Amino acid sequence: MDNVQPEGKKQIALNIVNAKSKHKGFGAGSIDLNNVSPVIIDGDEAVIDIGAMHAKSKVEKGIKFSMNRDEVPNGRQVWVVWVAVDRTPEGQFYGGITSCEMWIDKEARRGWKILADHVNKLDAALKRKINVEGLGPVEKEALRTLLISHNEAWWAASPEELKTALLSN
Repeated sequence: MDNVQPEGKKQIALNIVNAKSKHKGFGAGSIDLNNVSPVIIDGDEAVIDIGAMHAKSKVEKGIKFSMNRDEVPNGRQVWVVWVAVDRTPEGQFYGGITSCEMWIDKEARRGWKILADHVNKLDAALKRKINVEGLGPVEKEALRTLLISHNEAWWAASPEELKTALLSN
């Protein structure tokens, strides 16, 4: 199917606009993904994996995903955590953080996730929400350690709500 628009009609597109962009035309938006990073937590290891922005993280490559959890009976739980960095005149800090669950069976090359949940959680992190519901003490510790080691000053300047959310239960 061709993506041909009648003459005079502009195609609607998602515009990713950042601070350097001056776009003010039709369909202009203000989604700035430059200040959000995906973190993959697999067991007790947390790593920044930019590939997760497009569902192409190391753990997702080669996996066929389903919305039916029953299709991945031998999967292991893996988390995508969206971390948004905010800026004030005093400096940068971790401003929003949300977690999304997925299950991966590497041997069967099958996985489970709800893409809409991942998108909604990304949106929530961009809006500086804090929600790490579902993460256990091991995952929280791995994430906290990663954030502190990545930039200790950002961690120190982060809201107490965020720091408290990542304390082990």
